[in-house]
Amino acid sequence: MHITILALGSRGDIQPYATLGKGLRSAGHRVCFVTAENFGPMVTAHGLDLLAIPGDAEALVKDAGANMPALIRALGNLSKGFMRNLDQLSPLLQETDVILNQLPGGLYGYDLSEKFGVPMILAAVIPLARTDAFPMMSWPSLFASIPGYSKLSYRLAEQIAWQLFRPLINRWRQQTLRLPRIPFWGYFDEMYERRVPILNGFSAHVVPRPSDWGDHIHITGYWFPEPEEEGWQPPDELCRFIEAGEPPVFIGFGSMPVRQPERTTSMILEALKQSGQRAVLHTGWGGLGGRSLPEHAFKIDYAPYGWLFPRMAAVVHHGGSGTTAFGLRAGVPTLIVPFLFDQFYWGKRVATLGVGPKPIPFRRLSAERLASAITLAASDPPMRQQAAELGRKLQAEDGIAKAIAVIEKKIGSK
Repeated sequence: MHITILALGSRGDIQPYATLGKGLRSAGHRVCFVTAENFGPMVTAHGLDLLAIPGDAEALVKDAGANMPALIRALGNLSKGFMRNLDQLSPLLQETDVILNQLPGGLYGYDLSEKFGVPMILAAVIPLARTDAFPMMSWPSLFASIPGYSKLSYRLAEQIAWQLFRPLINRWRQQTLRLPRIPFWGYFDEMYERRVPILNGFSAHVVPRPSDWGDHIHITGYWFPEPEEEGWQPPDELCRFIEAGEPPVFIGFGSMPVRQPERTTSMILEALKQSGQRAVLHTGWGGLGGRSLPEHAFKIDYAPYGWLFPRMAAVVHHGGSGTTAFGLRAGVPTLIVPFLFDQFYWGKRVATLGVGPKPIPFRRLSAERLASAITLAASDPPMRQQAAELGRKLQAEDGIAKAIAVIEKKIGSK
């Protein structure tokens, strides 16, 4: 069967869907992945067909930084490239059996599904489906006890996203797809009424299933890549550092911008000194570690989290959904230092589950707060035990196999 995956964003947004695509290919399906051209090598390395959208998604996201309006504009620029390449996509969709749409709110997938009569499945690695169980992430939880507030927060978030893209999408529908305009309020209610399937690539052990989710909403478990990346070997220096004493702490903020990397590096080193811990320091986009480091800190540019995190005493990071998943599966405590959006949500989940300290927003990070949290994460027996237990549960799941089963059932029910 032929499956088309639509995915735009940063590397962390694309990787889980490429991993799922690889699983679908291994199950005997043909998969075409539609994404920005800079992810071409990753997509083709997974054995997937590629329809590349001109542009460098990572560069756009990096330039936007933690500025949410700028991030939205970056996604809009990528989306324009997607629409310009519809001529390439049209023959593909005429033979596709299902569209798997990573884009929020069904953007573009809904329209292509309508145009070509192809079923659509929504896919996410963060909880975005309406529920009364908890508010939309990044929305204040202070009013969560008010009846109807939580579900209203999803409707409002949907409208914010839709109104930003409505002129662009309606112009595309009329001029290119030859479809009528979408009404002012969008198509969200229609998708819920039609019970469009939603795949959630996270674990119910981390996000318990809300009781008001219908059976068209699936929690499959995380979509983890292979345990070891082909061709990657850990540097001897890194191995020697890890083995030279007690397990170190991982500290890194991934693709998040750090305005004063030298000051932040000094803060981290002071926190390590106060806590008496060693650390593997990931440079990331913020450029941490750009100075001479003491012997109890080791700088890396890259190492697969699936290999690195189980060798750590604890992991400290920005709270991206993928990085959080790797940390939890490793079975070691997690401290999240959130910058924006879903990172605050994952930080609260980690603390609620008892597998890490309370999150420390980056804007409030200090050497003293970081040292205290690292000490707790690295040495608290109940926290370490709960983290290990959760890790074992996640290791026992096969989110890719479950997602494939849902997709195959949808295709077979046509």
